[in-house]
Amino acid sequence: MSRPTSSPTKLPSKFAPKVPEITALFWVIKILTTGMGESASDFLGQQSVPLAGAIGVFGLWFALRLQLRQTRYRAPVYWFAVLMVAVFGTMAADGIHDGASLPYSVTTAFYAAVVGAIFFFWHRSEGTVDIHCIDTPRREKFYWGAVLATFALGTAAGDLTAMPLNLGFFDSALLFGGIILVPALAWWKLGLNPVVGFWASYVVTRPLGASFADWFGKPVSQTGLGLGDGTVTGLALIVFIALVAYTAIARNDIQGRATRPVLRPQPSEG
Repeated sequence: MSRPTSSPTKLPSKFAPKVPEITALFWVIKILTTGMGESASDFLGQQSVPLAGAIGVFGLWFALRLQLRQTRYRAPVYWFAVLMVAVFGTMAADGIHDGASLPYSVTTAFYAAVVGAIFFFWHRSEGTVDIHCIDTPRREKFYWGAVLATFALGTAAGDLTAMPLNLGFFDSALLFGGIILVPALAWWKLGLNPVVGFWASYVVTRPLGASFADWFGKPVSQTGLGLGDGTVTGLALIVFIALVAYTAIARNDIQGRATRPVLRPQPSEG
């Protein structure tokens, strides 16, 4: 009997990278989005928990479905997906804390383990976690799974420092503002792997933005300024729309076209 010939492995089809280039404006919009996701989630929860849950789940499903159906990067679609992930990530972190009565230290450790597991399986499957290699459907799904997990981790970590550790929201924001400089400086001065530097900074943007949003929105009795979560959400949304509109028009965040990239990972180093 002749030996059967194995069929060639079917490789996933490739497409143009569907994530933006890493520029300074990328970090500004990312931090803004994290803060808006925090305040929007809290505001919706104050109005109606079932309504907030429905908006979070449906919004996440709709935004990711829209993003995954694209064939190339489009700024409004991409950042809408990030925004809905921010809202849902906050709900996921708060839901486990409140629903299961777990302390923030436990939820932070849990989501840290989830983030680690996603990166482990992503790298084992694809050989890289470089966002400049998000060029197949499978890699894009790993990417959004990582983004969602980092949002939940950042929410839990920010709440941990602000409340159980009694730093308050403003001091927490200063703390994470200092932490986010560590990978940037290590990449710039010490030759830190740019992929590691990018994701380390990316995780910290969540508690940084959320801490500032809570500081502006929460009442004075909770170490905030008392502007209200609804007001903070509305103001952040106006700035968010303006910045995303600018990027969509300027088109200088498309991979390969951006100038002066910040913490740009190289595919060969992933």
